[in-house]
Amino acid sequence: MTGAVRAAVLGAGSWGTTFAKVLADAGCAVTLHARRPELAAAITADRENADYLPGVRLPESLRATTDAAEALDGASVVVLAVPSQSLRENLTAWTPLLPPDASLLSLMKGIELGTTKRMSEVICEVTGAGADRVAVLSGPNLAREIAEEQPAATVIACPDHQRAAAIQAACLTAYFRPYTNTDMVGCELGGAVKNVIALACGVAEGMGFGDNTRASLITRGLAETARLGSALGAELTTFAGLAGLGDLVATCSSPLSRNRTFGEKLGRGMSLEEVQRSTRQTAEGVKSCRPVLELGLAHGVEMPITEAVVRVCHEGVTAAQMVKEIMSREAKAE
Repeated sequence: MTGAVRAAVLGAGSWGTTFAKVLADAGCAVTLHARRPELAAAITADRENADYLPGVRLPESLRATTDAAEALDGASVVVLAVPSQSLRENLTAWTPLLPPDASLLSLMKGIELGTTKRMSEVICEVTGAGADRVAVLSGPNLAREIAEEQPAATVIACPDHQRAAAIQAACLTAYFRPYTNTDMVGCELGGAVKNVIALACGVAEGMGFGDNTRASLITRGLAETARLGSALGAELTTFAGLAGLGDLVATCSSPLSRNRTFGEKLGRGMSLEEVQRSTRQTAEGVKSCRPVLELGLAHGVEMPITEAVVRVCHEGVTAAQMVKEIMSREAKAE
C-alpha cells in the first residue's frame, strides 16, 4: 500500500463501514474506528460487520480499531460518519488527534439541535479548521446497495475544488462514481431535509397511500428544500442534482431507507417510542426535523411538510391528522 492515500473513517455503522469499503476498493489504506471492541475485532477477524452489513465481505486492506489516535495517525482524509447529534461531543475528543492538514469529510445528513448548524459548520467550529478543509458527501447513497457494489453516484462538495477533486479520486471505483461541487450549503441541506420528507413518505406508505401521494410529497418536499436553500444562499441547480432530487427520490422510495421505514411504522399506528425501540439504526430526520423547521422559521420560509413531521414526531399529532392538515392548507399557485 506504499504511496496510497491514508484514510480514517470515524464511525462503524452501516454507512461508515460501507464508505470505508469504497475507499479501500479505490486503493486507499483505510482504518475504521469503532466504539465497541467486539465490533472492531469481528471486522478485523471475520472481514464482516455483522451488526450493520451482514453478508458483505470487507476488503483485506481495511483495518478496524477502537483507538482513535491509531485510526487518525498519518491520515490525509478523515471521514466523519457518526450520528449528527453526537458529532460535537465526539469531535471535541478527536480534535487534538487530527492531522493538521487532513481533509475532513462529512457523511452526516442532519442539522444540529439547539444551534441549527449544518454539520460542516459544527466541524469548523469545533476543530478550528477553515471551510476549505471541510467537504461533505451527499447523494442517493443507500449503504446496503453500495456495499453490494450496485452502481451509484454521489456528490462531494467543498469550497476548495482541488480538495474535492482529491477526495473524488480517493473514492472512485467501478461501482461508485463521485462528482464534485462547490455548493456545500445546498448539498448539506438536500441531505438533511430529505430525511424529513422521507419520514412523511413513510407515514403515507404506512397508511396505505400509493404512488400519487408519494410523488406529491417528493415534489412539494423538494420545493420547500429549495426555498430554504435559496434563503441560505445555496445554488438552486444543486437541488435538481444528485444531492437534491437524487437523494430525495432514493430515500423516499426505498424500503432500505431508515427514515422512510421509521415513518411507515408511525403511519401504521406505532408510537415514536415503540418505533425507536424496534430499531438500532438512527433515523436522522426524527431529531433533525425540529432544527430544520427552526431554520425555516428564522428565514421566513414556509415548510408545511417539515412542520407536519415535527407535529407527528414531537407534538403527539396522529398520522391521519397530519395528512388532513397538509391537504386542507389554502389552495395556491404552484
